[in-house]
Amino acid sequence: MSDADRSPLIESMGLTKHFTLGKNQTVHALDGVSLSIAPREILGLVGESGSGKSTYGKTLIGLHDKTAGEVVFDGEKLPARYHPRDFQRHARRMQMIFQDPYSSLNPRMTVGEIIGEGLRLHTNDSGAQIRERVAGWLERVGLNGDHMARYPHEFSGGQRQRIGIARALIMEPDFVVCDEPISALDVSVQAQVINLLDALKKSMGLTMLFIAHDLSMVRYVSDRMAVMYLGTVVEIGPANDVFFKPKHPYTEILVGSNPEPDPETERHRDSTHIRGEIPSPVNVKPGCRFAGRCPKVMDVCRSTTPELLPLADVTGREVACHLYQD
Repeated sequence: MSDADRSPLIESMGLTKHFTLGKNQTVHALDGVSLSIAPREILGLVGESGSGKSTYGKTLIGLHDKTAGEVVFDGEKLPARYHPRDFQRHARRMQMIFQDPYSSLNPRMTVGEIIGEGLRLHTNDSGAQIRERVAGWLERVGLNGDHMARYPHEFSGGQRQRIGIARALIMEPDFVVCDEPISALDVSVQAQVINLLDALKKSMGLTMLFIAHDLSMVRYVSDRMAVMYLGTVVEIGPANDVFFKPKHPYTEILVGSNPEPDPETERHRDSTHIRGEIPSPVNVKPGCRFAGRCPKVMDVCRSTTPELLPLADVTGREVACHLYQD
């Protein structure tokens, strides 16, 4: 039995997160997202900026309170609103690697203090033990144990992200949310960070939610891929299948607009672009949220919201589109 066939390590059921802007204005950041991630699986989550990817990751592990829905982690239903004791209980098992290594590290703390902070808060390790573990993790992510006394501004972007990775993984978590961990880095170091995460995932048996907008990168690192649009999941399935055989019109256009690594191929290919901008998530109306930009829109799309349902005769694929629903 493969890992993907096992009981989920973490699962969201109808997860919803709304933000209130003011009188009669509600931002529908997430609406009814149901996803599961099996032990040692990497689920990639893709979509345009503003689609709700980061909000999903933060709500999943309790950094945002839930508006509705449930999250179950290792068989335990997590509370809708986290209290300090909840963070105390779950911090060792769920961690997050943030997008921007420039803003996610406290500039007033040394690297040793940043990486070791979780150990000081959640373990009984002595100062000497913490320093030893921090030095070991600096070596493990490709830095030097002597860097403990230095400050974040003394490092490059790639080095800062390695520090962020060490800070999250020194707790030896079971589940990690990687929130666009390479988008703020130079292309020259992105592959290095991805290879580091892949090696650590294999050596530690990690389960990951990998959030990104680069479909090629997500296909490379992920077992399955979910596509999000305006707070909802429109397609999910094995990463290669979703990338090479997309079913939802939005996924088709995302794949078609994904740049080719070869400049000559990219220059001559017929790329596809999505019409217009992603709509506002404020006071969302019924119907398919992609209807206003979809080249295959039908009348039913503007009035009825499609459900995320399994495709007939296609194992492991789910699509929320009226093209595939009676």
